[in-house]
Order: sequence, then C-alpha cells, then structure tokens
Amino acid sequence: MEPFDDETVPLYTVGQVAEMLSLKQAFLRRVDQLEVVTPQRSAGGQRRYSRIEIRIIQQVATMADAGMTMTAIRRIIELEQQLAEVVRQRDELAIRLAEVSAERVRLAAQVNNLLSEVTGNRSGE
Repeated sequence: MEPFDDETVPLYTVGQVAEMLSLKQAFLRRVDQLEVVTPQRSAGGQRRYSRIEIRIIQQVATMADAGMTMTAIRRIIELEQQLAEVVRQRDELAIRLAEVSAERVRLAAQVNNLLSEVTGNRSGE
C-alpha cells in the first residue's frame, strides 16, 4: 500500500493542516497540547498529521465554533473512539459466532451420519 493510500500515515505539517482547514496554527498546537489529537513527530520534532487526525481536527473545530470547551470535546472524541472499538469487537465476535455456529451444524450433521451408520449396521446384523 502506498503512503498516500493509507489514511493513518502522518504526512501533513501544522502549516499544511492549518491552511487546509482555514485554522490558525496556534489552534492546532492547542489541540495537541490538550491531547485532543496527538500527531506523530518527524525526526526533527515537527508535528505530522494523518488524514484521520485531520478529520478529527475538523470535527474539533466545528464543536469549538459551537461553543464547546476543549475538555468536553476531548471527552466526546474519547467516547467516539471507545464506541468505534466496541463496534469493531462486536463485529469480530459476530463473525466468530457465525463460524462457531456453522461448525456446530457441520458437527451435528456428522454425528447424525455416524449414528445412522451405527443404527443401520445394527438393524442389518
């Protein structure tokens, strides 16, 4: 996969993100300082943002414009991330449950076949 295809790769600088979203760089630094979004750092220590982080920052800016505090915004972001993780786990468990159910049906059919063979052999004796 190319780095440009992976939305988790930190490619964008503070200046690029500020320009993309029409925000001040100080706002981005504040979002990082309050750990609402924590971008990775380049070898030189510069913040680098992924496309996922840029979407979150967009959401943060919208909520801040609506008058929400950064503390409230951070909590909302945390809860959304927790919810996404729970949904992911639920989906994995649903897949596993379907696999186990299919295996149970297969084994039940196998047991029925074996019982039929055993009872068939006994009636033929």
